[in-house]
Amino acid sequence: MHNFRIPADVEERVIQRRGRLHAYETLRPSRTALVVVDMQNAFVKEGAGHAYVAEAASTCPNINRLADAIRASGGTVVWILNTVTKESLESWSHFHRELSTPAGSKRRTEAMSEGAHGHELYQTLLPRDEDLTVRKSRYSAFIQGSSDLDQVLRTRGINTVLVTGTATNVCCESTARDAMMLNYRTLMVSDACSASTDDQHAAALYSFVINFGDVQTTDEVVALLRAGNQQAAAAE
Repeated sequence: MHNFRIPADVEERVIQRRGRLHAYETLRPSRTALVVVDMQNAFVKEGAGHAYVAEAASTCPNINRLADAIRASGGTVVWILNTVTKESLESWSHFHRELSTPAGSKRRTEAMSEGAHGHELYQTLLPRDEDLTVRKSRYSAFIQGSSDLDQVLRTRGINTVLVTGTATNVCCESTARDAMMLNYRTLMVSDACSASTDDQHAAALYSFVINFGDVQTTDEVVALLRAGNQQAAAAE
């Protein structure tokens, strides 16, 4: 797991911008979704695909813990599966043909196609029947043409998104930024995301907390969910 903390200079910039370090000091669990991005074998299991992230497996216990806390609070858990289809090969042809070598594109397509071992969720993750699964065809799960995640969440009355998964600086950050742009309260969970290097992980989270939303730890998020449950119970 990455050794991450928000440094003093970043804290100072965040506080100057919004008056406090954490944008979200309360959560309403029933309107909150845990979005788990691309925790599939191709990224988490060495040798299973095209883009192994060595730190990804170490975040699975925190992701499972957050999922349990969200379910117990009446929130929503969504497992995002990066998926290559014939349609996406054409509609996102620039990426597949110009930003990848033919060999790289072939390997990615084989690993991320439906039914492939690389496409499956990593074995230590613990999805449940009540959870949702959404397939996406772009880095961001929210961008137009990628998935129906926005519609799914709005139908459930979700206004807060907790982003976890891999890679922090690619699909997680892309998804989180677009969530904020679509007016979701968006929080990236620092010790439930992973990247290829500590520097890539940190840079993505620094930029996000300054400009787009909040960054907190699993412990902090679980505490917010518990407090939200208590507040909801007291209001009944």
